[in-house]
Amino acid sequence: MRFLPLLLLVLLPVMHAAPAGIIRPGELWPDTRGRHIQAHGGGILKQGDTYYWFGEDRGDEDGKAKPLDRFVSCYASKDLTRWEFRRQVVRGGPPENIGTPFVLERPKVFHNAKTGRYVMYVHLDSHDYKYARVGVYTCATVDGDYTFVHSFRPLGQESRDIGQFIDDDGTAYLIFEARPTKGFFIARLSDDYLTVDQPVCFVPSRLEGGAIVRHDGLYYLIGSWMTAWNPNPNQYATAPTLAGPWSEFRDIAPPKTKTYGSQST
Repeated sequence: MRFLPLLLLVLLPVMHAAPAGIIRPGELWPDTRGRHIQAHGGGILKQGDTYYWFGEDRGDEDGKAKPLDRFVSCYASKDLTRWEFRRQVVRGGPPENIGTPFVLERPKVFHNAKTGRYVMYVHLDSHDYKYARVGVYTCATVDGDYTFVHSFRPLGQESRDIGQFIDDDGTAYLIFEARPTKGFFIARLSDDYLTVDQPVCFVPSRLEGGAIVRHDGLYYLIGSWMTAWNPNPNQYATAPTLAGPWSEFRDIAPPKTKTYGSQST
């Protein structure tokens, strides 16, 4: 099982879609039904020979959505280009008494080999972004209906943008931004994945959208500067272990491109 970090592309309005099997940034990316893929701020989980893409759904799948509902959709693919819509795995109003409208962003799904269950973490927040918690959902199947378990502030810290990482040994980690600390955390999940077990590293850089990749024994940490909804030159750093020490952050793409209108997730 491997986790593939995703770049959330800003899709510009166009008159046509790319042919099947080809990804062309800036063009409409349809699913196998021919509908625009709704999986913003997402994450990808691989199970067997199938990739599952979870993301925020900004559409109205059956025309019955209430104005203040929020959705997470799941898509499946064998080749990362052709995506089949499975279902809206989370839908409805706020799972806790946080008022409406509410925020449900950046869904990340982990498969727990010990319990056999799938665990989804989301950024759960009030409309004014003062709730600042992670919400946890679970399901017995990867593309079934996910049930809300609880919410909390990991390590007692505020949490907004989140990322996930599953290391080669199967250990699962949560990456979360804690604005009052002027940095973000990497934390190991508990054995059942339902909470955070212990801190691994605090990175004192004011970045969000944290994502981690391990390649050839080296860890790559990717983040985005805080410029609200505007793109910026995303950064990366490297380290021999998740605990660091991390190198200085560098541009991941030519600065003038502002990461091609995208953000790490």
